Amino acid sequence: MTASTPTSTTIVCSHCGARNRVPVVAQGTPRCGRCSTPLPWVVDANDDDFHAVVDESSLPVLVDVWAPWCGPCRMVSPALEKLAGELAGHLKLVKVNADDNPEVSRRFDVRSIPTLVLLDHGQVVDQQIGALPEPRLRSWLESKLPARSG
Repeated sequence: MTASTPTSTTIVCSHCGARNRVPVVAQGTPRCGRCSTPLPWVVDANDDDFHAVVDESSLPVLVDVWAPWCGPCRMVSPALEKLAGELAGHLKLVKVNADDNPEVSRRFDVRSIPTLVLLDHGQVVDQQIGALPEPRLRSWLESKLPARSG
């Protein structure tokens, strides 16, 4: 991880409202320190820390390759964050700015944004190009994620 990359992010628990510091890189799944509810794991990554943040994750990872000037990217982002909340404990959402991170874009042959790449233990499970409405994103994700228990 580079000095400019934060090592943690703060997540507010949707169950009890507690503020939790969640590491960008960790094993397992983040849980609320107060009530133990699984927390949504939404972090930023760059070319330098991508391997540690994504490939070494114990959870499946949805990589959102986006850019700040991209209207469809801005439209899909709230839906992705909502889904990350619904799938807390089962999915890590990692946002990568395509303009600032050409290596990640090259790795996944990104030619259009937003591009979503679902990975499990560093291996590509599926890729989705373009902004989909939330119900279609949910359906796509749930059909590709490993079966959940409980």
